[in-house]
Amino acid sequence: MTSLFEYAPAPESRSIVDIAPSYGLFIDGEFVDGTGESFKSVNPATEEVLTEVSAGSGADVDRAVAAARRAFTRVWGPMRPADRGKYLFRIARLLQERAREFAVLESLDNGKPIRESRDVDVPLAAAHFFYHAGWADKLDHAGLGPGPRPLGVAGQVIPWNFPLLMLAWKVAPALATGNTVVLKPAETTPLTALLFAEVCQQADLPPGVVNIVTGAGDTGRAVVEHGDVDKVAFTGSTEVGKSIARAVAGTRKSLTLELGGKAANIVFDDAPIDQAVEGIVQGIFFNQGHVCCAGSRLLVQESVHDEAIASLQRRIGTLRVGDPLDKNTDIGAINSAEQLARIRELSDVGEAEGAQRWQPACDLPDRGFWYPPTVFTDVSPAHRIAREEVFGPVLSVLTFRTPDEAVAKANNSTYGLSAGIWTEKGSRILKIANQLRAGVVWANTFNKFDPTSPFGGYKQSGYGREGGRHGLTGYLKGATHS
Repeated sequence: MTSLFEYAPAPESRSIVDIAPSYGLFIDGEFVDGTGESFKSVNPATEEVLTEVSAGSGADVDRAVAAARRAFTRVWGPMRPADRGKYLFRIARLLQERAREFAVLESLDNGKPIRESRDVDVPLAAAHFFYHAGWADKLDHAGLGPGPRPLGVAGQVIPWNFPLLMLAWKVAPALATGNTVVLKPAETTPLTALLFAEVCQQADLPPGVVNIVTGAGDTGRAVVEHGDVDKVAFTGSTEVGKSIARAVAGTRKSLTLELGGKAANIVFDDAPIDQAVEGIVQGIFFNQGHVCCAGSRLLVQESVHDEAIASLQRRIGTLRVGDPLDKNTDIGAINSAEQLARIRELSDVGEAEGAQRWQPACDLPDRGFWYPPTVFTDVSPAHRIAREEVFGPVLSVLTFRTPDEAVAKANNSTYGLSAGIWTEKGSRILKIANQLRAGVVWANTFNKFDPTSPFGGYKQSGYGREGGRHGLTGYLKGATHS
């Protein structure tokens, strides 16, 4: 891709990480062999096989749940809340101490730029453990209802787009509230979860409090449907979320679902265009667009459409696509061949339906899974690229004339996870934000996260909240929002 500046490569050394030839499961405080077949974990930037990982069977899940139940009954549940908090503080500090190791491994296994792993994912993961450690002995004073108590064993299934951060979102509140955990990481990105298992050992976390069972869909299904699991927390696609909701319906299990999104990023004619463009780029190209709350629908007021698109195209022309371990890289590799195929399919459909596809001149690496940043204009709300979650670096641009039309188009979606508003009028921000059916609304920024703030959606984006005081309620009995 052409740029005003040329940069010499600045790769992070992968020697900071020791990757074993194979990995087992983490059950009852120890790494053990799984009884299922192993699978390969691949570097999406090079298609290099990094290691082989055990796939947990139903019997392995039984062992993990039994270990979690023992730990809950005998150790973690009866433990003084302040002491539980000390373990979480210890884990947070260890994540900080091993931050470089986690960042490099995350970029190798996932494909995201090292700048994002280093500056966003790992620091936020540690922040979630610090934040929830502080809650461990204060639950009675959190306004969550009288005498909140832990549910028991939490079965948690996380996606491949933010492997370590999603682990922290799930594990930290579960442990802070006194629950124990059986976690199933995504099949394509299991390695930082297994490195986190080493951190649990290093922190002397009691055996069975955290158990990690790797595998594909069958393993996750065994965790979700296990009869001795009290809480299910899932982040992933809406399709899988619906099947989990059906499986849990009629049982005593508590359920939190954080699913897909098709966020509207609304730019009004009084917005500072250069600032808005930076937010648009951050909203859709961060993590290659592998973000459930990505600002994948850009709604621009007609009077500034041409100016905004021209500025956006100039900015995209400076982005660097390439080696995720290069500190100058802006857009890394697509996570898998399957995801790349879906991005290509939906992009081709968008063009076939009449939208105009624009991509900058871009030399992609010969090996690995890559897709250039892409902008579609002349998009209508009926187009598939405006309705379906592409989950890649693909932006659909629509226009509006009035604030009411902007709200109508923004809400014209089966999803409701997030949205963005760009305007200099504070009164307009408040009015529009209250009309949007989205769990998170950013004003003059996008994709900003904090462990103190709850995150979650409406409609087919799921239910329940993660993070903040509200995120604690899903792991407690008798807890009510106030």
